[in-house]
This record gives sequence, C-alpha cells and structure tokens, in this order.
Amino acid sequence: MRAEKKILTKEYVARLNASPFFIVVNYKGLKVAHLTELRKRLLKAGAEVHIVKNSVFRVAAQEAGVGDLNGALAGQLAVVTGQKDISAAAKALKNFAAEFDKLKFKFGYLNNQRLEEAAIVALADLPSLDVLRATLLGLLNAPATKLAVLLNTPAKMLAQVIKAKSEKVEAAQN
Repeated sequence: MRAEKKILTKEYVARLNASPFFIVVNYKGLKVAHLTELRKRLLKAGAEVHIVKNSVFRVAAQEAGVGDLNGALAGQLAVVTGQKDISAAAKALKNFAAEFDKLKFKFGYLNNQRLEEAAIVALADLPSLDVLRATLLGLLNAPATKLAVLLNTPAKMLAQVIKAKSEKVEAAQN
C-alpha cells in the first residue's frame, strides 16, 4: 500500500474509532453543489460526510474492528460519521435523499452492530434525542406531580373546612 493510502487509512480508522456510528451511502449522480448542501445539513445534525475510496475504507474498517465489508463496498460511496445522535444524521440523510432522489443508503454500523437500510430509515423516523429525553422526563415527572396534588388536596380541603367552621362560629358570636 502506498504511503498516501496508509495515511488516509489511519485517518479513517481514527474517524471510525471516534464515532459511535457510521452510515455508508451511494452518492452516484450528485453534483458538487448537492454534496455541499448535504455537508451543511449534516453539520447541523452533528455529523460529517466524507467521500472515501472503497479499498481504503475496507482496510480502515477491518483495522477499526468493524469486520469484513468486501461485498458491501461497491460503487461511489461516502461515509457519514458523527459524535452526536445517529437519528439526527439519518434524518438529515433521509430528507436529503427524498429531496434530491440521488442518495441511496447502503448500510451502517451503530456500536459495532450492522444496520441495514430499513433500520437506518427507522432511526431517521425517530424523534430527536432531546425530544425523547423531554418526553421521558415528562413521563417520570407526571406521577410525582399527581402525587403532590393528591397529598395537598386533603390538607387544602381540611383548611377550607376549618376556615368555614371558624367563620360560622364568628358569625354566631356576633
């Protein structure tokens, strides 16, 4: 392997090891302007796309411990990696693919588990991680709020009864 390819391989190994996920897409037919737009959208989602030579990526994936990808790497491929949420990156890719009809999902990996196209699309349909956290927090907070209301209601009613009784006694004394 030439020195340039070794450097590229090390760079991709570092990217794969630093990212909890990667998604491989076929970008055949996309123009430079489209790829620039895709890069902008992925940057907002906390991810980045890199066009990679199949042979270099195959070696990098093996060195990163992903496994054998020989049959899966064919065509003009780009690799999406990121530090944040895979569903945000998948959603950006899905929306872009629907808009430009050129980008095709090949496969992906999340925590060393292979994801096929259907799984990536399912991840894209999930709400964002922040929305899921807020929903979970709301679900956890709701019973505590209801319990506090239930515990305060009898005390509040008792205070109202005592107040009404004292007003009645005062009215009777006057």
